[in-house]
Amino acid sequence: MIDFSSKPLFLAPLAGFSDLPLRSLAKRFGCDCTVSEMISSNALVYEHDKTLAMLEKSPLETPYIVQLAGSDTDVIARAVEILNEFDGIDGIDLNCGCPVPKVIKQNAGSALLNEPKLLCNIIETIKTKSNKRYTSVKIRLGFNTKMAHLIAQDLANAGADFICVHGRTRAGGYSAPVDYEAIAKIKSNTTIPVIANGDINLDNYQNVLKTTGCDGLMIGRASIGSPWIFKEIKENQSINPDEKRQVIKEHFELMLNTYGNHAIGIFRKHLHEYSKGLNGASEFRSSVNQIHSPEQMREQIEQFFDPCRAIS
Repeated sequence: MIDFSSKPLFLAPLAGFSDLPLRSLAKRFGCDCTVSEMISSNALVYEHDKTLAMLEKSPLETPYIVQLAGSDTDVIARAVEILNEFDGIDGIDLNCGCPVPKVIKQNAGSALLNEPKLLCNIIETIKTKSNKRYTSVKIRLGFNTKMAHLIAQDLANAGADFICVHGRTRAGGYSAPVDYEAIAKIKSNTTIPVIANGDINLDNYQNVLKTTGCDGLMIGRASIGSPWIFKEIKENQSINPDEKRQVIKEHFELMLNTYGNHAIGIFRKHLHEYSKGLNGASEFRSSVNQIHSPEQMREQIEQFFDPCRAIS
């Protein structure tokens, strides 16, 4: 289902962003594989009904991968058994990259890079228990030091079908320079496909592929405010301002369908990104922060993103 020979494009799991509406848009614009927001294995097992909504997918989302976080092998096994009950999930990914302190305190996310044996045991558990086609793992270069190349083949031996690599250590957060050469080192030290991740955008994606030698790209923050980036990469041309306006309007309607009137507040952060670099963006952001009705939001979107306004 994932053709790694074609250098597929993945949408990264982004907490608070890569929800059903954004994934639907990304898929429509040529994203090859979507990944759910990070889902706590504990939450899936112990807050079952509340967490199940996060599994919902668009009919467009094939292949679709659900990302789990956790460090308790037994709990993760139970979470996998829950996921086994759902059709339409094509793979399970283990999060070994999240740098957030509350995740680290649970010995999950990138903290697992400090315990390679446990990490491999968890992957083996997922592979053994899962009835899905793919088992994958998303890692960083290491926790404090760049060591992931030393365990890359161990991850494959444990059952990972492919690896996604964010090119920073946990200590590097999201601000340190991405080390694409270090991703290349991981690629050269394993026999399974490797997907490069970290600050990949329309300007550098070709160089990232060349430098890393990777089998695909995972795009995260560059898709926020630009869900059409997948089409732009594949077709090597930008979409026009009127099409952008239509996408933004569609995004808001998808948000309303998913969240009801709560979408108004949630969508503000997307509008902040969509408006970057445009004349009057600051005033527009201040304006939408005061809006509390769908009708007013639609009107503001229609007016601000009018291509004629941008030209005048």
